[in-house]
Amino acid sequence: MTAKSEIEISFVRLPDIDPAEIIAHMSDPRVGEHMPLLTAAWDEAGCTAFIRKKEDHWRRDGLGHWAILCNGSYAGWGGFQKEDGEWDFGLVLKPEHFGLGARIAAKALAFARADKRISSVTFLLPPSRTKLGALKRLGAFYVGDVDYDGERFLKFRLETV
Repeated sequence: MTAKSEIEISFVRLPDIDPAEIIAHMSDPRVGEHMPLLTAAWDEAGCTAFIRKKEDHWRRDGLGHWAILCNGSYAGWGGFQKEDGEWDFGLVLKPEHFGLGARIAAKALAFARADKRISSVTFLLPPSRTKLGALKRLGAFYVGDVDYDGERFLKFRLETV
């Protein structure tokens, strides 16, 4: 096993990843445990639509979700997406990389702090996520509950400036 300090985290665009890897990732039932919007089975057509939608955000806003690599291997996806004029951060990791979430988020948030477009970042978490200490340690604060595509989420905000 590689020590955490030896892990290199990098961000690439989603089209650079074999769709079969993303499909396998998003089809793992452990991934869907805290994703109430993940209701359909993942297949090639769904994966293609997902990547196209995420790339549309890059074209529209100049920023979007990345594929996340750990030591060159696909570990999940995440990044920033504009939602109602705010930059929302999301992170969806493969189960074997769940323990790297804080480290990956720290790297992404360092990017956000260096980007003049991003004065704050929001996080939308389903109520099933009860361990929120990492958000509080980052300095994020609870804004309130929001409805997103018919599901209730807990909204947090982190000022980046």
